[in-house]
Amino acid sequence: MSRILVTFGTRPEAIKLAPLIIQLKKEKSVNLTVCTTGQHRHMLDQAMKVFGIKPDFDMNIMIKDQTIEQVISMVLINIGRIFDIVKPDIVVVQGDTTTAFAISMAAFLRKIKIAHVEAGLRSHDKYKPFPEEANRRMISHIADLHFAPTKKAAMNLTNENIDKKTIFVTGNTGVDALIMTAYRRGKAPIEPLHFLDKKKKLILVTAHRRESFGKPLRDICKALKRIVYICPDVEVLYPVHLNPSVKKTVYRIIKGADRIHLIEPLSYEKFVHVMKLSHLILTDSGGIQEEAPSLKKPVLVMREVTEREEGIAAGCSRLVGLDPASIVRNVVALLDNKKLYSKMANVKNPYGDGKASKRIARILKKIASR
Repeated sequence: MSRILVTFGTRPEAIKLAPLIIQLKKEKSVNLTVCTTGQHRHMLDQAMKVFGIKPDFDMNIMIKDQTIEQVISMVLINIGRIFDIVKPDIVVVQGDTTTAFAISMAAFLRKIKIAHVEAGLRSHDKYKPFPEEANRRMISHIADLHFAPTKKAAMNLTNENIDKKTIFVTGNTGVDALIMTAYRRGKAPIEPLHFLDKKKKLILVTAHRRESFGKPLRDICKALKRIVYICPDVEVLYPVHLNPSVKKTVYRIIKGADRIHLIEPLSYEKFVHVMKLSHLILTDSGGIQEEAPSLKKPVLVMREVTEREEGIAAGCSRLVGLDPASIVRNVVALLDNKKLYSKMANVKNPYGDGKASKRIARILKKIASR
């Protein structure tokens, strides 16, 4: 029986690996073990609860104001013991987090096969996003299996001389998770947030990336205040990340502003529900760029560069940068121009069809059994 160890540490990782974990549990020839580092404790627990994931191992490494170096060292210290117990044939990591990088390095040092889900994303700037761009590049050069979400991601890998035989274009498992959640049957509908005005167009905002800290985040906040000032028919919902560098800045600038609702992070189910309610989405997130097209929501990306170039090329998202004037101008254009809005909203999702997890599970099962 093949021994597969699936690992994650943050909420986005848990969400994107949940469909794969569910799929692997169905495979009788797979001995599945699930391990979390607990890199994002509170938000991670929310995601695991939504999908009914109970890890076999929980490192629980999170400490207040932890640094990247501390996360790496704590993962390296703890994962070896788990390797000794599980003796995995394959270790699965997802994306570009510090957890994914540290576990990949530990597996490499033990000569354990590494399967990288969401491989091949590139912004081509090692500091944007930071440290994610460097993490995923380093993982690619020690991983044994590369599950690229798109053909472009696969091309990025081949351009870096990764063996084509180890690259598989599967779609993005984040789309699988979104579809599972957005169209789940047999559950009571989620109550909308009571303070939202149904008569106004809702702009959903997320901004939390490390490279947005400081002036970029302050500029985003200024843009939001300007948008509600000149657009009386809109309101903004901003679930604020718990990172103190984000929370302090956002609340200092925006708290009390008319029609801007600052709230605690939502559970994944509630967040998907709010995405469905929204008119458009302003974000610096990578995952939302992948998810929103499946819900027919235009995305304005508040970053200078993005590794999700497929959405830009397809027309479902637009890179607007971090200049407040550019952010405001692009939001107003989408609000005022129905033809432009419809064009962006009705693009087929370039990131997947909801079947990526099945494809990955099938490949893992086949290779692990060799």
